[in-house]
Amino acid sequence: MIDYATWCAIRDGMAKHLNAPQLAAHLGLDVRTVRHWMNHPYAPRASVKRPSKLDPFKGRIVGWLDAHPLSSQQVFQRLQDAGYEGSISIVKDYVSTIRPRHREAFLTLAFSPGDVAQVDWGEYKTITVGSTRRRLSFFVMVLAWSRQMYVEFTLSQTMEQFLSAHINAFNALGVPKRIMVDNLAARSAPRAR
Repeated sequence: MIDYATWCAIRDGMAKHLNAPQLAAHLGLDVRTVRHWMNHPYAPRASVKRPSKLDPFKGRIVGWLDAHPLSSQQVFQRLQDAGYEGSISIVKDYVSTIRPRHREAFLTLAFSPGDVAQVDWGEYKTITVGSTRRRLSFFVMVLAWSRQMYVEFTLSQTMEQFLSAHINAFNALGVPKRIMVDNLAARSAPRAR
């Protein structure tokens, strides 16, 4: 099916006494398509708006989704119990249009001066100490309000180093009311191998 503008271009070319191959080359169409439309009047297909099998159930679906976060499959099963005879694809399409889009959750944190410091260990790379290669770790404390940072490099992540780095950070930055520790339980006390 061609659009109305293309059909008009074919009719205009016919009025200028162009033949089918010339029109096809000019319009970028197949010669058979041009010949067909040279001999037929343009009659756009009438789109028939049919009611959906889902129409009688749409209000019920909205009610279910307002009450519970059901999946499309669960909605489909409930509809079948209620007498729905359509396919699941129609249900999935409809549910996706009425279900609100999930927004990515985030938490905005606000802190007062001296309220919180965030603490973590990190690993930089390995260095040569004497004749051995050692992993270079670092302790980081960041004041949440001012974003001032204290960093101390160490050769191990033992509890002794952890507490020593805290004391040094407190001497440099001051002592906050609270400390937020980021995933240190597994890293600050490594297992003996």
